[in-house]
Amino acid sequence: MLRIEDLSAWYGEARVLRGVSLEIAEGEIVTLVGRNGAGKTTLLRCVMGLHGAGGARAAGTIGFLGANVARLPVHRRVRRGLGYVPDDRGVYATLTVEENLTLPPVVGPRPWSLDQVYETFPRLRERRRSPGTKLSGGEQQMLALARVLRMGARLLLCDEPTEGLSPLIVQQIGAILRDVKRQGVTVLLVEQNVHFAATVADRHYLLAEGRIVRSLDNDEVRAREHELLEHLGI
Repeated sequence: MLRIEDLSAWYGEARVLRGVSLEIAEGEIVTLVGRNGAGKTTLLRCVMGLHGAGGARAAGTIGFLGANVARLPVHRRVRRGLGYVPDDRGVYATLTVEENLTLPPVVGPRPWSLDQVYETFPRLRERRRSPGTKLSGGEQQMLALARVLRMGARLLLCDEPTEGLSPLIVQQIGAILRDVKRQGVTVLLVEQNVHFAATVADRHYLLAEGRIVRSLDNDEVRAREHELLEHLGI
């Protein structure tokens, strides 16, 4: 579904990504792990077409469903089925849950109905009349995920969805991502929580200093968890 080849990115003269190449098959959950500043969020923003303001630039191939989308504007990538869930979640604070879900246009190829959203996110059904300001961090994360699915994303780009959440809510987010996968959605997940990543993902790429330095399966992650935690500085 996604093939990135020789992707580099700069902020001014500072080079953040250095020839990154990776692949994600349809129906996979793949995590991108690395220290803060390794370039994980920059990679997601490049895939989504958001990297390019204020002197930022990128070069390389971003193949999505067989076509190079590297030169397409953001809205055309969204229409093809790319969806981005940023780490700040982007919830409209004064709108209700249901208004947050229905305000963005349905533009992607596989939009979810409200019923499908509420079946996968039952907590959002309970809170559908609550404004964004009244939601917990976990509820905001669920809403951010659900809104992108409602718009029709086939590939979710998720930036640190468990950051700042309690262990119980992290488990719930994991169950939701596995359910989303069962419903045919592919996920590229930026994640610092190595243990969580091993419970939801099929494979993992380790990013260091702007380069992919290792590809790991779940058995390797479990066997080398202590080493990975040291590498990540956790």
